Formats: sequence, C-alpha cells, structure tokens
Amino acid sequence: MHKWLLFLLVLAAWVPANAQYPGYLPVANLGAFRQQFAAASQKTTSIKSDFIQEKNLSMLSEKIISHGKFWFKRDDLVRMEYLQPFQYLMILHKNNVYIKDGAKENRISTGSSRLFQQINRITVDCVQGTALDNPDFSIRVFENGPSYLVELSPKSKGLREYFSHILLVVDKKDYSVLKIEMQELSGDYTMIRFLNKELNVNIPDAVFAIN
Repeated sequence: MHKWLLFLLVLAAWVPANAQYPGYLPVANLGAFRQQFAAASQKTTSIKSDFIQEKNLSMLSEKIISHGKFWFKRDDLVRMEYLQPFQYLMILHKNNVYIKDGAKENRISTGSSRLFQQINRITVDCVQGTALDNPDFSIRVFENGPSYLVELSPKSKGLREYFSHILLVVDKKDYSVLKIEMQELSGDYTMIRFLNKELNVNIPDAVFAIN
C-alpha cells in the first residue's frame, strides 16, 4: 500500500501555490476552457500510451527513472505497468485496487477509506480529463502556445497532508494530458510524462481484470 500511495503522489521543482509559472499566462476565458476541456473528455473513451516516471527524493542524490505502459478505459479502469528498471503493476478497477510487486499481490477496496476514495478519484480524473470537476481541489489554469497548465490545490485536510499541489499539462490539440506532476509537502515530487498516446482505441476488458 505504501508504494501505491507513493505512485499516487505523482505529480518540476516546488512552486509556491500563489506563484506564476514561467512561460505561462493565466487563461483569459476560463469558462470557455472548461467547456472545451469537458467536451474533449466526454469524447475520450480510452487511452493507451507509454510513460516515463521521474521520482525525486531528497534522501537520494539521483532521480529514480522508470519506464512502462499505461492503459485507461471508461469507466474508472486504469492499468499502469512498470517494466524498467523493475516490474510493478497497479490496476484500478472502479472501487478496487490490485497491486503486484514481484511475487507479492495485494487487493484494496477504496470503499473502506474516504482518503482512498479521494486518491482513486484523483487518479482517474487526471487521466480522464475530469479534474476540473473535482470538489476536493481549487483550480487555476494557465496557458502558453502549445499547452495548458492546470494547477490543483487540495482543499480537504486529508489530501493536504499528502499533496502540496498537482499540476496537469494538457495538449491544446486534443486536450489530452501530456504530463502529471504531484508535489509532496516534503518537497519530494514525482513526474509522469505520457508518450506515444493513442486515444479511443479498442482495449479489451481483460487488460483491467483483477484475478
């Protein structure tokens, strides 16, 4: 479970909550952005991509770089499979989480914990593009030429114990998420970049099966 929480604390050195972001300006018409983002997310039924994860821990001198495969499918189905430098699998299947770390397997019901429910919701919202509707966060949106930057700041006490803020970098071409950054209160952070994205491809349900 600890590794699962570390994974979910995905998301770029620390930037104060009220700071501006270099290269980005506040979105002039937030209402229009919300409408376009919501429309695009409704059209996205599945996502398949590669990913690179960069984990920065203050106790280590070098960053931890991981590579893997990512799948998403409506509704609330996520599979994230780490392939290098270690093998690690996490599947979110609606209200259940399956984790395989080597020979160890673990199953968690998010219904047993309000915090688990919130974190599960964050994960799906970030990749599905519905993060703007999550009442657990206050939202600010910025833009540059090719992308939007969405800043999510936690409002609930439980989430504030884990997150400083979450950043989503969104591609202006199709409103898909290019990068997720999660900042921990300690200053440690994790960044995931999605590469070779394929939207609305056929993904068998078996990919998300929890045996």
